[in-house]
Amino acid sequence: MSQDESSRARLRGRPPSTAARNKALQAARDILLSEGFGRLTIEAVVAKSGISKPTLYRNWANASELAMAALMPDQDLQVDKTRSDLAGSLRGQMHSLVTVFATTRGRQIALALAASDPESEMTKAFRNRVILSSREAGRRLMDDAVARGEIAAPAEIETLLDMIYAPVFYRLLVGHLPLDIHFADNLVNRALTLLAESDGR
Repeated sequence: MSQDESSRARLRGRPPSTAARNKALQAARDILLSEGFGRLTIEAVVAKSGISKPTLYRNWANASELAMAALMPDQDLQVDKTRSDLAGSLRGQMHSLVTVFATTRGRQIALALAASDPESEMTKAFRNRVILSSREAGRRLMDDAVARGEIAAPAEIETLLDMIYAPVFYRLLVGHLPLDIHFADNLVNRALTLLAESDGR
């Protein structure tokens, strides 16, 4: 089925139920965890879940999109909006990131991404929905802190954001050292030190 055909299929018929969607996601997750990304196909999910192919295509354009949806963490990776200080908000977000990706599912995401083409739908989905989304959430935290007068506007905010978030995904993909709370705290502490130095406070 071409991408145009799959897009049309998702527009036809009544929307699939939440139960059917969850059943398909669980089947995809089981295949990924037990057999790997290379064995995940729409046909394999149909066979395992009993959910029809048109129903799957109404939700996901292809197997890569389905794989990312199955592997994406259930937890909200955005910031805790109840916090009013930059240090606490950044720390909470980074704790969420490392906690989610230190799980078995996080390691499966890393394996699936390593096996994917950099321009695949799965890689693009991860880049947009996780990496760039987390980075933009961090930018909003800093903008809010500037608006409160808590910090001065960072002169090199793009570099600073890369320095905060890139190490998390580097450790996720390379796997050379653990993702843990201590690592998250070190990243936040270093970022706050740089902000304070650039502010001259």
